[in-house]
Amino acid sequence: MKFTLAWLKEHLDTKASVETIAATLTRIGLEVEEVFDPATAFAPFRVAEVLRCEKHPNADKLQVCEVDTGTERLQVVCGAPNARTGLKGVFAPVGSYVPGSDLTLTKAKIRGVESNGMLLSERELQLSDEHSGIIELDAGAKIGSPAASALGLDDAVIEVAITPNRPDCLGVRGIA
Repeated sequence: MKFTLAWLKEHLDTKASVETIAATLTRIGLEVEEVFDPATAFAPFRVAEVLRCEKHPNADKLQVCEVDTGTERLQVVCGAPNARTGLKGVFAPVGSYVPGSDLTLTKAKIRGVESNGMLLSERELQLSDEHSGIIELDAGAKIGSPAASALGLDDAVIEVAITPNRPDCLGVRGIA
């Protein structure tokens, strides 16, 4: 059975960490199969805003964007059709691993223009097969904040194996 930490805390008044909860579940006889925290997997990615977006001088389908990452302004070459000034999206800095593309970003020249990171689509984050453009975040998303929070993916998921002798634990209420 899988449940999120927030869901468990709706039924259990605790401030315990996910690690403490997993250890306690194991101690009472439940087998914790996995604890997955998407916020850890998405740690390198930040909310960024496109400050300026211009046509690439050497390519018809590319744009050169100036991006505010919260700590610095960087130039990013982008091929997404929805890239535009004012868009808030998910930014991957140089050195981060992009799971949907299976690559670690490096500073690169794309058609003669330097690119210092990447604005990501849902497919590049393995959130869906959608690859028609950059993820568009709400206008209220704070620049520089973790992308996992802006995407609502900052809640740990705990998976436990329920043994036949513990039918009381087939719901989150029983686990709590």
